[in-house]
Amino acid sequence: MGSVWAAGSRFPERKALENDMSADVAIIGAGMAGLLTASLLREKGRDVVLIEAERTAGGVTQNTTAKITSQHDLFYDKLISNVGAEKAAMYAAANQEAIEEYAGIIEKNGIDCHFKRLPAYVYSLSNEKKLRDETEAAVKLGIDAEFVRETSLPIPVVGAVRFNNQAQFHPLEFLMPIAEKLTIYEHTKAVDIKDNTVFTEKNKIRADKIVVATHYPFINAPGYYFLRMHQERSYVIAFENAQELDGMYIDENENGYSFRNFGNLLLLGGGSHRTGKNTDGGLYGKIAAQAAVWYPKAVERYRWSAQDCFSVDEIPYIGRYSESLPDVYVATGFKKWGMTSSMVSAMILSDAITGVKNPYSEVFDPGRFNITASMKNAAADIGESVAGLSKSVFRIPDAKLESVQNGHGGIVEHDGRKIGVYKNQEGAVYAVSARCAHLGCELTWNPDELTWECPCHGSRYDIDGNVINNPAIKNLEKF
Repeated sequence: MGSVWAAGSRFPERKALENDMSADVAIIGAGMAGLLTASLLREKGRDVVLIEAERTAGGVTQNTTAKITSQHDLFYDKLISNVGAEKAAMYAAANQEAIEEYAGIIEKNGIDCHFKRLPAYVYSLSNEKKLRDETEAAVKLGIDAEFVRETSLPIPVVGAVRFNNQAQFHPLEFLMPIAEKLTIYEHTKAVDIKDNTVFTEKNKIRADKIVVATHYPFINAPGYYFLRMHQERSYVIAFENAQELDGMYIDENENGYSFRNFGNLLLLGGGSHRTGKNTDGGLYGKIAAQAAVWYPKAVERYRWSAQDCFSVDEIPYIGRYSESLPDVYVATGFKKWGMTSSMVSAMILSDAITGVKNPYSEVFDPGRFNITASMKNAAADIGESVAGLSKSVFRIPDAKLESVQNGHGGIVEHDGRKIGVYKNQEGAVYAVSARCAHLGCELTWNPDELTWECPCHGSRYDIDGNVINNPAIKNLEKF
């Protein structure tokens, strides 16, 4: 079952790139960030071509909860401590401007995409001080925020931080008229970048500037983003007969729930975990069980999951890919706030490519490294990578093929090799290499998604070993 956005919207299929070509700008990835960047560059007179490995807006973009907000959990109080008030104000202003950019594009082009102004709340079940500190920080940075005690949630809370004049929409309805005007080649996978040239599996594109908007950068070096990010997954179920809320809500506790409406549906989200760390499964079930308590008459209509990249300091990387790649740019690390971050990326990158100084670029510069904000998270990310690689080399599993039950997946040893085995309900076996095609970490099985996942850097594969989420670009070996 897919997202509510994908269920009602389908982009016209575009042909694959058949010949070598050239352009002013080549953008890799036709999701929200890539499409917005291409659109702004087109308006500035640049010849832009986009390539997409699968379908337009068919990845992370169609699995968002589609909140357009500068409220990014309880973040601003911490951000001021980590990077100072000046850069924190840049971050806040960039995301506030992103909301208005969306509103302007929608109004200018008459796009019917269920765009609606609503407040965004961060609530807490127990920690009022955190909420008040965040409110004070947000107000200090110029955000229209306030602490409130009353909410429309079905649970008692000690209060919430309310960001006023935020928004939500239908992302694919928004993107359809944007994409119509752009040159896009689907089913065209980029595999390398060298000397201002994007190499696909069959062709090449020569460009003055190149943008990597693939959610997770697929070029390991230079840049080394795999050492500076990790990926997380979260889950959403859309219910009828639930509740109409006065805004969008998210718990300050990472184990809590998020709420927003779309039409007659309530989108209830939760179950966040680092990619590759859901071996027990049952996360959809937990959301459904909680919904049954809060909304006994609720009926499930859609369920889906999302994957998000987190930088070590929780600020997206938007700008030049690396000092040694001066004509290549990147947008990544949106940490569950991909709608505003995509627009911020489009603003910064379109300015950089056209020689305009952007007032927000400094805080998002991929070349930054803030020790205070980064070291704790970087150590955790590197630790996960080392653990994953160590399992691949040193741990010998006891599991045998017979121990994998129908409808389940697991790692077995066969002829001295680690094999990922999934058996469907009828007992048919799907066997693939258990080592990630990116850097060789041992994969784990996610029973909620029926996917193989890398706990090191977040690559994901289906039961046949096909790549679902990068940084991996190669499929797994099949047996």
